[in-house]
Amino acid sequence: MNKVILMGRLTRDPEMRQTPNGVAVCGFSIAVNRRFAKEGQQTADFINCTAWRQQAEFICKYFQKGSMIAVVGQLQSRSWDNQEGKRQYSTEVMVDEVYFTGSKNETHSQGADYGHAAPQPRQDNAFGDIDNMGFQAIDGSEDDLPF
Repeated sequence: MNKVILMGRLTRDPEMRQTPNGVAVCGFSIAVNRRFAKEGQQTADFINCTAWRQQAEFICKYFQKGSMIAVVGQLQSRSWDNQEGKRQYSTEVMVDEVYFTGSKNETHSQGADYGHAAPQPRQDNAFGDIDNMGFQAIDGSEDDLPF
């Protein structure tokens, strides 16, 4: 099975190109923090990615350098001979799926224009007003979790 799931920040603006047949292709790079690093140091890997067709257009429209992104795809390796006859190698992720992963504030601070207003969270459900259901807000630290 060849499946890759990555989450990180774009290291540069996505670059849109078209094949001679008019098929959209987008190249970009993601900085992915390593899970474990030396104390006090964060280490990142820089992963090249390629998206085609609608995924390419979507990425170029809604993401820019510094945006948080999650991609799902396949790892692909290729090789070729350069102009001097030396063998060159490349490994990249061929993107099948893409997701927004940054916070709402982060997205708006990046200046992204999505062409429409973001949907507002629904305040009610079949049980009535969510705010009056007795749930407590937590600040995200593990000390506040009820279990």
